[in-house]
Amino acid sequence: QVQLVESGGGLVQPGGSLRLSCAASGFTFSIYLMRWYRQGPGKERELVATISNSGGSRNYADSVKDRFTISRDNVKNTVSLQMNNLKPEDTAVYYCNAWNIGREYWGQGTQVTVSS
Repeated sequence: QVQLVESGGGLVQPGGSLRLSCAASGFTFSIYLMRWYRQGPGKERELVATISNSGGSRNYADSVKDRFTISRDNVKNTVSLQMNNLKPEDTAVYYCNAWNIGREYWGQGTQVTVSS
């Protein structure tokens, strides 16, 4: 049974930091591209960060570049998103996504709220 379970969301003040984690099981994690998406209130889901299966390549949305860092551990089957200098516009439900040709899996999401 495929599972992607996110954790680490919560309420944080502007300028603060959070670290999201996603634990994967039920598939061969190391061959999947991993992504973090988010969906803010009244907004469409957007791609935030991508990491290649080996971890050697990473890409970010312009809105989070230099503030967010995606990483993965192919032994522990986890992917993380370190979020620094958070802004109110980062408020969203954050989703973990695994992609390979012909297959795609989603987590249930974790809420991040940035507010004073």
